[in-house]
Amino acid sequence: MPNALAQEKSPYLLQHADNPVAWLPWGEAAFARARAEEKPIFLSIGYSTCHWCHVMAHESFENPEIAAILNEHFIAIKVDREERPDVDKVYMTYVQAMSGHGGWPLSAWLTPELKPFYGGTYFPPEDRYGRAGFPAILLTIARGWREERAKLVAEGDRVIATLREHYVGKAPEASADDLTIAGGAAFEQGLNYFHTAFDAEHGGFGGAPKFPRASNLNFLFRCVAVQGVNSEAVRLAAATLSGMARGGIHDHVGGGYHRYSVDAEWFVPHFEKMLYDQAQIALNALEARQATGDERFAWMARDIIDYVQRDLTSPGGGFYTAEDADSAPPEAARGDNYQVASDKKTEHVEGAFYVWSAAELREILGTDAAFFSALFGVREEGNVEAARDPHGEFTGKNILAQTQPLLGVASQFGLTPEKANERVLASLEKLRVARARRLRPLLDDKVITANNGFMISALAKAHQVLELGQETDKEKSAGGTPYLTAAIRAAEFVQREIFDAGRGVLYRSWREGRGVTEGFAEDYAYLIQGLLDLYEASFELRWLQWAGQLQTAMDARFWDETRGGYFNSRAEDTAIVLRLKEDYDGAEPAPSSVAASNLLRLAAVSHDEALRQRGWRTIEAFRSQWRGTPHAMPEMLCAIAAALEPPRQVVLVGERGREDFQALAAVLAERLGPRRALLAVTDDADRRWFAESSPWMAERRAVDGRATAYVCEDFACQAPVTDASALRRLLWG
Repeated sequence: MPNALAQEKSPYLLQHADNPVAWLPWGEAAFARARAEEKPIFLSIGYSTCHWCHVMAHESFENPEIAAILNEHFIAIKVDREERPDVDKVYMTYVQAMSGHGGWPLSAWLTPELKPFYGGTYFPPEDRYGRAGFPAILLTIARGWREERAKLVAEGDRVIATLREHYVGKAPEASADDLTIAGGAAFEQGLNYFHTAFDAEHGGFGGAPKFPRASNLNFLFRCVAVQGVNSEAVRLAAATLSGMARGGIHDHVGGGYHRYSVDAEWFVPHFEKMLYDQAQIALNALEARQATGDERFAWMARDIIDYVQRDLTSPGGGFYTAEDADSAPPEAARGDNYQVASDKKTEHVEGAFYVWSAAELREILGTDAAFFSALFGVREEGNVEAARDPHGEFTGKNILAQTQPLLGVASQFGLTPEKANERVLASLEKLRVARARRLRPLLDDKVITANNGFMISALAKAHQVLELGQETDKEKSAGGTPYLTAAIRAAEFVQREIFDAGRGVLYRSWREGRGVTEGFAEDYAYLIQGLLDLYEASFELRWLQWAGQLQTAMDARFWDETRGGYFNSRAEDTAIVLRLKEDYDGAEPAPSSVAASNLLRLAAVSHDEALRQRGWRTIEAFRSQWRGTPHAMPEMLCAIAAALEPPRQVVLVGERGREDFQALAAVLAERLGPRRALLAVTDDADRRWFAESSPWMAERRAVDGRATAYVCEDFACQAPVTDASALRRLLWG
């Protein structure tokens, strides 16, 4: 019989709706039951495409004997971390502080007042290697609660007090002069760290496991903007992206990138594919294209965006969250003597959708199989060593990773580079068609506001770098270009489906309708960033206006008036026992890091000193972190760079869509340079709005009826120019 999760919309919670565990969703009903029955809470946090979440679910939560222990002694609560990142942050912080590491599934035991007293991540179903298994831990905690409850309650109180003391302190003393010195030093220290940690052989930073942490590359490209294209930062960033593009972390057949690599070579990935990774890596690739002029990075961005538009886009234009790592093996789709286990989950294998046997490749590719196998390191016995495959899931299988340069393999097979490239593309298309017959991994079809903000940014940037000046007659007659059109559709989807215009409030997610949870600081920060990028790509005033409105709402809900910066959650949520501020730019940057840049960008539009000061205060709030370990907050270092430079603007005046206007706009994206606010006065409505909100722009007029560009610094503009070459000289010298 299904448990209470059957009424939820989250794909992750629905995965556990048939467990024998009497799961309850996070909420007052569960808390009240814990208080009434005087039982501790077992809190399990994960997400739908998490491999080890699946493992623990199968081993323990689907086990009737283990479920009986949970049901007798605990109130079991299941949380989707993608729906409730605020809950996840509180208890992940606790587990990391207690154990020195974290991850998902996250397992925590709480008092009925939601204070943690024990926790960990994955627990095996039986005792192993001298360590207690999950049932033994449950029984030990149950006995402790029964016999020594006061000690466990006291431990929960102590934990919260300790975390509060660590994360909540005195207001920092901000000093503009001091920020110039300390910020500049942190910027240089951050660059030195990445230079030292760089893996010169494979790209990336450090050893295994290796993550595509996009904030690292964002910072390196800001170094390029400050120091010029000959900066060492170009080499570090470009080599990292190239290593990822060659490796098994890249889905060569279907496009896009897997979550991370278990090794230092980018070879064996954990196969889940997250929207937030796709968007941020695409942005990295586009900036690499601007910094180097290398068309391979343009191809890398297109590869990602094509995947997202094909496989992660909803009919309404919003973008889905992720695809799972696990799926049924190909023989399940063929029915070749495939025995489905009695348990519905056991037939799923990590990476099954993505790996190939040598025989399969020969059958599909025919005479091109030898050439393709040489290029992608295919072996008859499989190319994954046993040491990298502890569970034997890849025995006899091959992960596609480009192991040799294309030119070298072309020479071996007597092919011209052009012919070799044609064969690669044709082979990949054949494999794409063949793979489409397999059973796909689970699609998490939630539309999360924050992740859509990232993807709007990526598409807006792709329009600027790859489409401006390249529009076909067909695209012009259709009234737009594909990337810009997709970005606008996504923004309209969020505004229509996930935003409450009457209250001015964002919600966290959408799935078969708007979710019940209001948005968090990251939803506001990432979407505001996306809207600012969309305005600079489209010059449609509505996106700039909405970004400003959302910034006001974010300030009202999350701003820390005492210390500066932004809390993850709202003060009104009494179920959050500790309001935290994210201080690490990980797979997703800290909301305050992005917000600091957003505030400075908005201030550069309106000449609003209050916005600028709020941006500075946000930076100062995290001084101890970025000064002590600057590589922990590379996105905040980007904000520091912007804060230490004068605000720069380029104002275009003319008719949006006309060739002379588009020619000027295209120049702005040709190279990677200092941060500039891009603005446009395209009609009377623009002029009226800017006259009120940004009076410094009031006198910007077209010259002789031609599209005109004004290059400005600190709100003072140079003489206007009307042709692309003149604008190019002003921008790049």
